[in-house]
Order: sequence, then C-alpha cells, then structure tokens
Amino acid sequence: MVNVRARVPFKVGTKSHIPADILSFDGLASGKEHVALIFRDADKQQTSPLVRMHSECLTGDVFHSSRCDCGEQLDETIERMAEEGGIILYLRQEGRGIGLYNKIDAYLLQSQGMNTYEANNHLGFGDDLRDFSEAAQMLKALDVESIRLITNNPKKIQDLEALGISIEEVVGTKAHLKEGNENYLRAKASRGKHRFHFD
Repeated sequence: MVNVRARVPFKVGTKSHIPADILSFDGLASGKEHVALIFRDADKQQTSPLVRMHSECLTGDVFHSSRCDCGEQLDETIERMAEEGGIILYLRQEGRGIGLYNKIDAYLLQSQGMNTYEANNHLGFGDDLRDFSEAAQMLKALDVESIRLITNNPKKIQDLEALGISIEEVVGTKAHLKEGNENYLRAKASRGKHRFHFD
C-alpha cells in the first residue's frame, strides 16, 4: 500500500532542515492524496510512536489564518517530532470534511456571529464529517498498530480505537490562542469537547 518514500527537509519558525520522509499510498478507497510524514524513522522503532492525524487546512497551514489554530498545531507537532520522532498523517479533509469552498461559505457565517459548528450546521453539514478509516489503513500499512496520539479531540481517539489502533497515550497540544480565534477555540472546547485549557 505504501507507494513512494522520499526524504525532504522542512522549516518551521527558526528551525530549518528538519528531515522527514514523505510517503504516498496506493489503494485508498476515497482516491484522496493523503500522505504520511515520518520523522526519525519512527515507523521502524520498537516503541509506540507519536502520531498526529492532521486534517488539511489551507487557510491555517499555508496562509496562517487567525481564524483557527491549525497551522500552529502543525508547527508544534513538527518541532516536537524533529526531536522525538513521530508520524504525521496529513489527511485531505478540508474544513472538517466539508471541503474548501464550503468552508469559505462557513467563514462568512462565522463573520456574522456563528461559531464553526453552527456555521457548518447552517450549511446542512454535521459537526464533523471527517473519516479516519484511511488513517488507520495508513498506520497498518506501516506496521504501526500501537501509538501515542497527539490530539485534543476525543472523536479521533474513539474513531481510531474502533478501527483497531491501540492508543497507549494521548498527548495534548497547546491552546494556541490569538486574536481572531478565541470563539473558535471555545466552541471546540464546549461543543467538540476538545481537551485543552485556556490560561
């Protein structure tokens, strides 16, 4: 199922030349181009590796939007894995699975006072449409079935365990509070039951 494995360097903040392997996969039923980033050959270690399932967020990951904390969570994870090793599953599930254009429609509703969940519901979508079954397939293709999961989201924990992945430990990320995303983070905590604390 693993198609290609290539070494690439990354830069986060002041840290440059962070090496990782980027992997593509064959046989994913959705046809989406999910990839895995593997730091320090974490898939070849005897212990359960750190793993983060990171859903694509063009606005946050690439354009550093102040509306969310996605880019900061990704950077935090890369910096940690550069030191400790780990696996990032970068999943092409923009906007909690509703797609980029629908997410932009949701942004408009958020600017009118709705939170992220209310906006998605107003557009006719559920709270979270992401499917993590292919993430579990990717881990199993790497012969990884026991992990230390980096997340604040209980849905990810429940879904992965239901898919046969053993979660040895849950490791939280920081609450990356900044101008423009406080309502977003508070909605994640109250509605999505994300496990982080505000200072």
